[in-house]
Amino acid sequence: MLEKVQRRFTKMIINMEGLSYEDRLQSLKLRSLEERRNRQDLVEVFKMAKGMTRIRLQELFMLEENTKGTRRHSLKLAKMRCARDCWRHFF
Repeated sequence: MLEKVQRRFTKMIINMEGLSYEDRLQSLKLRSLEERRNRQDLVEVFKMAKGMTRIRLQELFMLEENTKGTRRHSLKLAKMRCARDCWRHFF
């Protein structure tokens, strides 16, 4: 729904009606909804890593023991597999 509104809004701008949606976004220096979601996901993982949220990083991710390929930092993440009801303890 939000993507539809953004598509329609960008068509209303003068000289944008003949361009594709991606070209309109690029000329207006906007990001697509998918890119904004991915960016927000990365921001949330960063906050978890720095202890800025109630959810601890170790509840969703495992830290890799092998630090050779990470320039020796300790925050190489591996996503844990989760059952359907594992989210219940967060809320």
